[in-house]
This record gives sequence, C-alpha cells and structure tokens, in this order.
Amino acid sequence: MQTVHRVEPPHQPGRTDVVLARQTGLSRTVIQRLLAKHAVIKEGDPQMRLKPKDPMDVSATYIVSVPEPEPLALVSEPMALDILFEDEHIVVIHKPAGLVVHPAPGHHTGTLVHGLLAHCQDLSGIGGVKRPGIVHRLDKDTSGLLLVAKHDQAHAALSKQFRKRTLGRLYQALVWGVPKPLSGWIDAPLGRHPRNRQKQAVTSQGRPAKTFYKVWTLLQDNIAHLVCRLETGRTHQIRVHLAHMGVPVLGDTLYGRTSLPAARQQVTQTYWPHSYQALHASYLYFHHPHTQELMHFCAPLPSTWPGALRQISEQDYQDFLRAP
Repeated sequence: MQTVHRVEPPHQPGRTDVVLARQTGLSRTVIQRLLAKHAVIKEGDPQMRLKPKDPMDVSATYIVSVPEPEPLALVSEPMALDILFEDEHIVVIHKPAGLVVHPAPGHHTGTLVHGLLAHCQDLSGIGGVKRPGIVHRLDKDTSGLLLVAKHDQAHAALSKQFRKRTLGRLYQALVWGVPKPLSGWIDAPLGRHPRNRQKQAVTSQGRPAKTFYKVWTLLQDNIAHLVCRLETGRTHQIRVHLAHMGVPVLGDTLYGRTSLPAARQQVTQTYWPHSYQALHASYLYFHHPHTQELMHFCAPLPSTWPGALRQISEQDYQDFLRAP
C-alpha cells in the first residue's frame, strides 16, 4: 500500500527536492526518484512535470505518493555479525575490513546486506532493492561502525539527521606524512574524477565537502595517526581529502602512490603490511529514531593496527566533537 504525503504551501521558496524532503522527512534522493516517476504532482496542475531544481510554488499544495517498498530480491546468507546494539528499529554493527556493505558490480553475494537479511529477515526498503536498511556506507576496506535501519520510518528519521548534521561519525587513519597544521579543516569540493570513474577528485565543480582532522599520535619515520570528523559525507571523502593534502592513507592503492621508493615502501610495510587502507570508523553518535535518546558507540581499533598508537577515550571523542 502506498503512502501519500500532502504538502501544504511552503512558507519560504526553495528547490522542489529540498523543500519536499524537509516537509515529508524523506531523503532528497528518494524525492528525486519520485519526481522522475511523476509521483509528485502539483494540485490543480497534475500534468505538470516537476524537476528537482524547480522552485516551489509558495501558493500551491503538492501531493507526494510513495509506493510500497519493492520486495527484496536478495537471498539471505547467514554470517557472523559483530552487533553492538539492536532493537526493533535499528542495528549498530562493527564491520570488518574486507566486507562489502551491499551488492555491487563484482560483489553479488557475500555482502553485509545478505548477512543482515539472514539475521533480521526484513529491513527498510528506502535504500532500494540492493541497499535495504543501509543508512550510510563504509568502503569495503574500511572497518568500523555502521548504522542500519530495520524499517522505513527509522530510515527516514536517521536520514533526516544526516541532512541536519545532528548525526556524526569520527574516523581514525594512519597516513604517510605529517599534515601542516597539525589540526584544521579541509574544505575542498568533491566530484567524479574526470578520467577514472572509480575515483573522486577535488574539483571546483564538485559538491561541498568538509573534513576536520587532528594529529593524535606522531610515529617515527614520517607516519602520523589522525582523528577525522566528517562535516559532509561524500564518497571516499577522507581518503581524497588527505591525499589532496599530500598525506595519503597508508595502504590506499586508489588515492595513494602505487609506486613507492624502496625506503618508503619498507617503512610503510613496517607500520601497515596490509592490502587495504588504514581507515577505521571508530565513533558514531545519533538520536534514536523512536525514543530520541542520544546514543553513542565506540569501536576499538582492530588488532591489525600498530600497538604504539595513543588511545582515545570517550572524553577525547566528546572534546573532538566540540572542536571548531
């Protein structure tokens, strides 16, 4: 059964997708899909084809029809999951490096979504047939905390927190080089790489992207341990921003240099002898979509990371979130 939202005339003008997302609680991506399917109509002019960038008519009422979620075509696959929290609304998972989050070209089975379907039986359909329940993503080779929605209401509420930036994530990274200054903002728009469609790049035509970083541990041999805070959540954002600064994440073959001098290669292997990037989503905070309780979770570094790194306490994380 479809859900119908009646959106009264907005108080202020704005883009159709932005205003409708704000009024309905749906994500802009979902609104854009509905606009493309002509599932959003302007009352009094139902034949009018609306586009995401069109300005809203402040004197008109809009009808948004959300179809019933598509039935999941994925087959569940039992797997061991490191679940930190679960109730009837959400699941918080500690994902290991090497596990793909959702089906994609070359990864049609064995993803986290397949395991979640075996564990939960049902998930939010807002993410689409291939991404049920997935509120945000982690790259295959990034370990750490992942938040999953069990139903559409929870998914919409959490997506709204992302848009309002009341939900946050902190990451730890090992990089080659010491950034100057030792803490600060990287404010550089990101878009598709002009030649390699698997990559993102800093480009003046890209979407706004901001990352706050702080050097937490200085290691020998020009290796630094950073804590990073996402202000926005673009694809590969931390990896691209750090590489753009000249301090690429260790083990990152996509954005780091693939051909290294022998001395540097030896140092890198000493600290990071792995075939994946040294990036870990270690802290997550959000308001529970049903109770509104503020929740926060920490995921310790995997045992594969160097043991000489300075530990980060709960209070350290809180201080870091208050940093300018």
